[in-house]
Amino acid sequence: MVTQTRQSQRRRQVLSRERIVEAAVELLDAEGEKALTVRALAERLSTGSGAIYHHVGNMGELLQAATATVVAGALPPLRTPAGSPQTCESTGSPEEAIRAAALGLFDAAAEHPWLAGQLAVQLTRSPWGTVTPRVFESIGRQVRALGVPRQDWFTTTSTLVHYILGATAQNAQTPDGTGAAPESAEERADFLDTASRAWQGLDPDDYPFLHDIADQMREHEDREQFLTGIALILAGITAGRPTG
Repeated sequence: MVTQTRQSQRRRQVLSRERIVEAAVELLDAEGEKALTVRALAERLSTGSGAIYHHVGNMGELLQAATATVVAGALPPLRTPAGSPQTCESTGSPEEAIRAAALGLFDAAAEHPWLAGQLAVQLTRSPWGTVTPRVFESIGRQVRALGVPRQDWFTTTSTLVHYILGATAQNAQTPDGTGAAPESAEERADFLDTASRAWQGLDPDDYPFLHDIADQMREHEDREQFLTGIALILAGITAGRPTG
């Protein structure tokens, strides 16, 4: 009996909330959001459903925790391990810090195809959860450091966050709109070539602009386009910043 009790205690110690969340991220990456079930997790972790529920209340909570974990890894820490405040001002300009945070989320969504949809869900349905405050804090600190007037902090930060998450979600989608898995380079090239040819096939009298940019659309690089959008917003912020 004593041996069985010790084995049970060791299993509970090994099966932590962190391990369950880690397994959930692995399952989401491999098979998508629909595959995240208690049964699938229990099989992956070689445990029972009761042990899963002991650490995680429900699948919605687990999905939020998985999202928060990936986001935390994509963004700079809010505090140093010692507990002192950590901001990005010491590692570069606010503009550089915003670009780094934006790219962190962009690249994380490319690596985890399910993430972009969850970021949108958290932003619109659960702004009081753990994910939205984390994103807003990372971007908002830098907006404040840029010298934006206090009354414009929320609007300016929201504009940046909505662009970052919107562009990230669009890039994470596959051509069929499922977002189930990242497209290959060949599939992306074929998709852009088809779209470019379609634009070139439009009546040039009705669509002269699309004719002019069809080749640019075919050859564009998503990450560079994303950064261009960030640069345009930052230029607008800088232009509107009070002087003197």
